[in-house]
Amino acid sequence: FMRGRDLNGNWSPNFDPIEWGGPFTEGNAWHWQWSVFQDTKGLINLMGGNQNFVDKLDAVFTEPNKVKVGTYGGMIHEMTEMVMANLGQYAHGNQPIQHMVYLYNYANEPWKAQFHAREVMTKLYNATENGYPGDEDQGQTSSWYVLSALGFYSVTPGSGEYVLGSPMFKKITINLGDSKKFVIDAPNNRKENVYINAATLNGNNYTRTFLSHRDILNGGIFKLDMSNKPNINRGKLEEDKPFSLSK
Repeated sequence: FMRGRDLNGNWSPNFDPIEWGGPFTEGNAWHWQWSVFQDTKGLINLMGGNQNFVDKLDAVFTEPNKVKVGTYGGMIHEMTEMVMANLGQYAHGNQPIQHMVYLYNYANEPWKAQFHAREVMTKLYNATENGYPGDEDQGQTSSWYVLSALGFYSVTPGSGEYVLGSPMFKKITINLGDSKKFVIDAPNNRKENVYINAATLNGNNYTRTFLSHRDILNGGIFKLDMSNKPNINRGKLEEDKPFSLSK
């Protein structure tokens, strides 16, 4: 885990990853572990490789959804929202961890990003008075949904890349102006078909786990073959993975 130090550079004593506050704003070590947006590969290397990284991602969802209030001294609404979501230590009601589900794309298991992105959308968002999972904060929580419903998310803003998840609809058309369109076409998409089995971009086989901003602006058709079974062999080549400073 990432862990705080005191003014003398000593590690904070009595560390507990479920304790909120201290070095972590509105969260704990489970949430802030993943905040290396520009260098996910560097974080993977630091954590001992892809398998250790994926195991830790998995553990976010399987850990009990318990809270220690820490320096906050009492429950704040972000804690309550995490407990109510019942997704382990995944706290989608606040922003620090919202990109985390997409990090599987960097570590050879993009199908898990597809599963969890769809699960979060389905479980935490709906058209009722309780269908919004927490803070908005400059539009982040709603923009996460808008992008994720399209089937991708900007893990590293400024990189010009959108990391793939699982779209919510069978067909999505983005009107670009001057009669140009970018179409996300997933004709066999439905509730149980959360996984991308294969993809083409303008008729060409597409193996990357991200789209570029240029791909979208150029217009065309991004066709997805959705399945209820994960394609565990897709997205493992280094050249198919999203941007990261480290190699």
